[in-house]
Amino acid sequence: MSGSQTQEIPKPKKFKVKKVGDTLDVFNDVYVLYNKNIGNVSGRNLAKDGYNLGLKWQCVEFVKRYYHDHLNHKMPNSYGHAKDFFNPALKDNQKNKDRNLVQFTNGSLLKPEVNDLIIFDGTIFNQYGHVAIISKVNKNSIEVVQQNVGKDSREEFKLQYKNDKWTIGDSNVLGWLRKTDR
Repeated sequence: MSGSQTQEIPKPKKFKVKKVGDTLDVFNDVYVLYNKNIGNVSGRNLAKDGYNLGLKWQCVEFVKRYYHDHLNHKMPNSYGHAKDFFNPALKDNQKNKDRNLVQFTNGSLLKPEVNDLIIFDGTIFNQYGHVAIISKVNKNSIEVVQQNVGKDSREEFKLQYKNDKWTIGDSNVLGWLRKTDR
C-alpha cells in the first residue's frame, strides 16, 4: 500500500436488538449485550471458573468479562460500582492493587491505549459512574466500546496532548486502567 492510501477500518457489525441480553456489538470476540436501561439488573453473571463478572448486563459486567475472557485477567476485588474502579488516592502511573492494573489519571504523562479500561465519575443521573473499554486511539480522539448505555455501544471522545499530558475531553473521565507485566 502506498503512503498516500489509507486503510478503511470496517465498522462494527450492527445486530438487531429486541430484548435484554441480545447482542449489540462484538469487540475482540467479546459480546456487548443490550440492557435496555441503566437500572435494569437480570441477576449476577459468573465465569465458568466461579469468578464474579458482575450484574447482568451492567457496564461493570462487560469490562470485567472483557478483561477475564480476552486479557485473561481477574481483579483481586471483583466487586464495586463503576466509579470505584478508580482509586483517587493513587498518583498517575501507580498500581491499583484492588484491580491489579496500573492506573492513569485524566491528564497523564502516558497516552491511553486500546484495551485500557476507562472510568467515568458518577453524575446526577447515574451516581455509580461508568466504565468502558478503549477500542481505538487516534491522534485527537479515542473510541470506546461499552455496555448499558442503550443501543449505542461505541462512542468517541476528544483526546488532547497539552503541556506534556494526555487528557480525554469528557470532564467526567477520572482516568484509565491498564494491564501490564509489572
